[in-house]
Amino acid sequence: MLVDTRRRSIVRLIWTLVLGLFLGGLFTKLSELFLPDSAARDFLTTSVEASLGPLSIDLIAVAFTLGPISISLNVLTLVGISFVAMIARSLI
Repeated sequence: MLVDTRRRSIVRLIWTLVLGLFLGGLFTKLSELFLPDSAARDFLTTSVEASLGPLSIDLIAVAFTLGPISISLNVLTLVGISFVAMIARSLI
């Protein structure tokens, strides 16, 4: 049985990013709760945010609006993505 490895790698990449973003968000919230006010906390939790939307689509019979969709990146988010990527790589 032949499996499309390109499609499988794209799906694995998407899952790695999604799980890494969730884990990084968890790391960020935990550091905001438990780290004292310091330069390290500011460095770890300062984020850059990008957003897209809202996107409105009107198809005569159906109209809907998506968005806005935003993503927030910081150092701990990148740590979460790296951590999940290492685990996913070791499971191959």
